[in-house]
Amino acid sequence: MPRTPSALPSPVGPVRLTADARTALRPAAVTVDGGFWHDRRATNARVSLPQGPDLLESAGNLHNLRLAAPVPEALPGTAADGAFQGAYPFVDTDVYKWLEAASWHLAHDTGEGTGEELAADVARIIDLVAAAQQPDGYLNTWFQLVKGGERYQDLRWGHELYCAGHLIQAAVAHHRATGRTELLDVAQKFADHIDSMFGLPGSGRPIDGIDGHPEVETALVELYRETGDRRCLDLAGYFVDRHGHGLLGGEAYCQDRVPLREATNVEGHAVRQLYLLAAAADLAAETGDAELRSACERLWHAMTTTKTHLTGGLGAHHDQEDFGDPYELPNERAYCETCAAIASVQWSWRMALLTGEARYSDLIERTLYNGFLAGVSLDGERWLYVNPLQVRDGHTDTGGDQSARRTRWFRCACCPPNVMRLLASLEHYLASGDEQGLQIHQFVTGTYATDRVRVRAETDYPWHGTIAFTVEETPAPADGPWTLSLRIPQWCREFRVRCGEETYDPVADDGWLRLSRTWTPGDRVVLELSMEPRLTAADPRVDAVRGCVAIERGPLVHCLEQVDHPGGGLDDIVLDPSRPLAVKHRPDLLGGVTTVVAAGRRRRIPDQGWWPYAPAHDVPSEPDGEPVELTAIPYHVWANREDGSMRVWLPTS
Repeated sequence: MPRTPSALPSPVGPVRLTADARTALRPAAVTVDGGFWHDRRATNARVSLPQGPDLLESAGNLHNLRLAAPVPEALPGTAADGAFQGAYPFVDTDVYKWLEAASWHLAHDTGEGTGEELAADVARIIDLVAAAQQPDGYLNTWFQLVKGGERYQDLRWGHELYCAGHLIQAAVAHHRATGRTELLDVAQKFADHIDSMFGLPGSGRPIDGIDGHPEVETALVELYRETGDRRCLDLAGYFVDRHGHGLLGGEAYCQDRVPLREATNVEGHAVRQLYLLAAAADLAAETGDAELRSACERLWHAMTTTKTHLTGGLGAHHDQEDFGDPYELPNERAYCETCAAIASVQWSWRMALLTGEARYSDLIERTLYNGFLAGVSLDGERWLYVNPLQVRDGHTDTGGDQSARRTRWFRCACCPPNVMRLLASLEHYLASGDEQGLQIHQFVTGTYATDRVRVRAETDYPWHGTIAFTVEETPAPADGPWTLSLRIPQWCREFRVRCGEETYDPVADDGWLRLSRTWTPGDRVVLELSMEPRLTAADPRVDAVRGCVAIERGPLVHCLEQVDHPGGGLDDIVLDPSRPLAVKHRPDLLGGVTTVVAAGRRRRIPDQGWWPYAPAHDVPSEPDGEPVELTAIPYHVWANREDGSMRVWLPTS
């Protein structure tokens, strides 16, 4: 069934709204051709993505698809012998996320010379996926190979629909990027199978159930957007609304304790919660469901005010990878899974489009530059699954997926291909359009366009706060004015704007600086955001950082690393908040970064014998110790040199 074209252009990206979507904004087309994000995406294209097939081969993911192919002779040379490789029933999703990432790269080829080889790898792996699919549409190599074909008997842990969701998203990406239908056909066949199996009692479907890991819901909405098949939208709505009714035992971990429409705060496994909320926002957009929209707004506010780390990271507990209680935001035990940061960006972008509010893009910016980007090394070859805000002196790292050291690949390798797919599709999250004009959510060097206007931007953001815009295309003057809306970041206290030679006294409206006029090609706007470094304190209810401050500059959270502070560890460091912060650009450090220099002391701790506690009146009110100059680097580049301690939050006494 063909989809209806949108009223405004639908750029190639993960969210393509239908013409009838009830959203305030629609994604705009963006090309990133220079600067910070261009460089990080180029590393993704040149290093991370091309390594994917070999890593998936060595980990056994592709081997499993060969084993599962019911008619291996259909693909000469692909027949395999042996046993299933991998520890989890969801290893197929690593393949699907890589396919999605590669497809977005093919849609927006950055000119890194990887296109033809990457396209060949994509085609080869899609053939493997198609060959492994069973005649009725089902596909999961774990259950086909390990469980003797058993299906949907372990919905709490089996991840069958979770895997289907990532397959569908990969298929939509591939179709949008290339126009080809090989993988889309697989996805539609699987979706047809799922629709025949799941539904409310009395629907004629044999199973009233949900997957313990939400993901299929948002994928089904996107398949509806791609194909126009209303069954996909209805099925997504069924799954979202069946969470919280005890179908999996009523656990918060599985998003089954309380219906989403009734929830008052985020809870349980962080990624599962966020993927479910992304689907709820999708459904609110396409159906106009006001109750779902209200629930999303309520839960986003609760999450950001009580359960979000300074970096935008989410997840307080290693155990069950879940949210903690309100204001339970530990440092060295912060989980902050990289996948949770990605899921946060996906949900917040849907909320930005749905509501038009700038606050959602404020969180996206904070998360992209800090909690997300820390997940991949500067060279694009090593990864962090978890992103703590402190590594203590003398930390003993036991390795594994939850290590505080970068790893080549993981036993549970969900994060690396997830990072790849967000970087490859990043243009989609940067700007939007509506009937009034263009909204620029994130600042990059490149072009932003709707069907009516095109604007070019030049900037060295986030190192400098000047962004220069030039109008390249605009409607004829007779068509009247349009509005260029620039997001003024939540962290920015002072800013200036010039249009041509005229300096305005700007006023931001709920985070948006709206410039309405009859524009002509060549018109220039220069936005200057003050980038003075600042000290940030947390809500006093966050016990873990009471009496501490963090160093920030622009959108970047900073941290100390032991390698920059010889002569001792970091646990004895005390920052002096009365001394000014200084900015120092270091082209020689970590590929070129801007650091913040602060003054502090290294405590002298008296020997207290075998007992590390003392009467409170014996504790000095002012720290005693040698002065030390503190060099704070951007958090996203930590763990790219030698191992050692690290901390974001610094005590002041």
